[in-house]
Amino acid sequence: MWRILKPTPCKAIFAARVLIALALPPLVFAHEAHPSMTTVAAAATEQAFLNDNETAMAKMMTDMAAKPSGDIDRDFAAMMIPHHQGAIDMAVLELRDGRNEQLRRIAQEIIVDQLQEIAAMKLAIGQPATDIAPAPTQAAPAAPIASPHSHAGMQMIMSPTTAK
Repeated sequence: MWRILKPTPCKAIFAARVLIALALPPLVFAHEAHPSMTTVAAAATEQAFLNDNETAMAKMMTDMAAKPSGDIDRDFAAMMIPHHQGAIDMAVLELRDGRNEQLRRIAQEIIVDQLQEIAAMKLAIGQPATDIAPAPTQAAPAAPIASPHSHAGMQMIMSPTTAK
């Protein structure tokens, strides 16, 4: 019985899908008889956000499933770095599609904080801190980032399409 209650990445993804599925019916049934172009555009934006968020979550969960190396510190970093990158990827989606200024500021803080923590974890296990992957909506930077909290780091994350 306890085995059923043990959390696993597959169960977490399943739970997230169930929550999304439960949240969608009110959106579907709350439409007007003749939806306006604004309503249609908002629904398309919401669907794009949900799809991209699900992709980010699935990537994070897959990448967190690191094979044990025998070194607890390396294993911790191998699981936490993708976890932090997942937070960055989701925060980028908030910046791209979100409208609440308080949440957008929080998303910006998440990006900066998580980039710094990824760099610190990489340095702690002897890896270079400059090979931080760009957000999934961005192209790879032309040159290594000097500092994860520099303006160049934020420009990598926020393109003209994400900045509002």
